[in-house]
Amino acid sequence: MSKLSDIEKERYHRQLIIPQVGPEGQMKLREASVLVVGAGGLGSPVLLYLAAAGVGKIGIVDNDVVDTGNLQRQVIYNSSDRGRSKAGVAADKITLLNPLIKVISYPQRMTADNATELLSGYDIAVDCSDNFATRYVLSDATLKAGIPMVYGAVYQFMGQASVFNYMDGPSYRSLFPEEMHINADNTETPPGVIGVLPGIIGSVQACEVIKIITGAGDTLSGRLLQIDALSFRIEIISL
Repeated sequence: MSKLSDIEKERYHRQLIIPQVGPEGQMKLREASVLVVGAGGLGSPVLLYLAAAGVGKIGIVDNDVVDTGNLQRQVIYNSSDRGRSKAGVAADKITLLNPLIKVISYPQRMTADNATELLSGYDIAVDCSDNFATRYVLSDATLKAGIPMVYGAVYQFMGQASVFNYMDGPSYRSLFPEEMHINADNTETPPGVIGVLPGIIGSVQACEVIKIITGAGDTLSGRLLQIDALSFRIEIISL
């Protein structure tokens, strides 16, 4: 690894002085590649914080376009982005935030047919999807590829986060067999969610990615974090 430049030292100074990160950890972040699947409520904070932290290569998978109803919680966008590709707009925004990183947009839906190709060249995948079909595809593809999947989900005031397929830890399917959710994507209306909750859970996901890359602390592998933001009860369940 080449040494950090003066610009990098200035930009990441507040991370560099953390003992668990330091220059070595920052260089690991620079060399890392992360694929974020979903650029919505969860993807917004994940993308912003990973870009700000200096993750060297970030891929964004999303086939949707920005609409007015997204703006309540998908804080990477603004009103002028309506009608534009989420993957493309999000890529532009985080490139402006940190021009030192490489960003690739994939304006398509992840499916069983393209998942292996999309994951190729990435070290970690972050599940920011909003449907179970995509989540199971990503789970199977990351397990096959041997890379960790950082999971997040939100519903009304409830949020979850975990890390799957990491260090011989459990997979998403070991916690949620597909038959549990076989009809869940067929509901007529999307579930409600308080706008700040994806910000909380997405931030946890971004933190887990940074920990995996740098080796700092203990990850949520083998553990499920649950947050009830209505009462602000937080619990961690061993899997």
